[in-house]
Amino acid sequence: MKNFIGVGNRVTLTATSAVTSGQPVLFASLFGIAENAAAIGDPLVLVLNGIFDLTKTASQAWTVGQLIYWDVATSRVTSTVATNKLIGVAVLAVGGGAGETTGRVRLTAASAN
Repeated sequence: MKNFIGVGNRVTLTATSAVTSGQPVLFASLFGIAENAAAIGDPLVLVLNGIFDLTKTASQAWTVGQLIYWDVATSRVTSTVATNKLIGVAVLAVGGGAGETTGRVRLTAASAN
């Protein structure tokens, strides 16, 4: 196939803000995890697919397969739709206790909403 560019599980962009490796990043409609640290203007590799442990909103119980969103205001993942961006699904149930602040998410590559 002459027009095949790549698998597409990673994309290299130009960082618009300073980013640390492992940091969740919403770039327009692309959501991913930074593979590398980058300063403004540097190349930034976003991992778009995969399963990641991410900081979630406390006091939310999740079930396996539940839709998960990125809350731009808090920089956390959440099960609340509102104006948040759909980024994936929960792949591990998690309780709703105040101290349960990590959720396991399978990313869907592009955000919706």
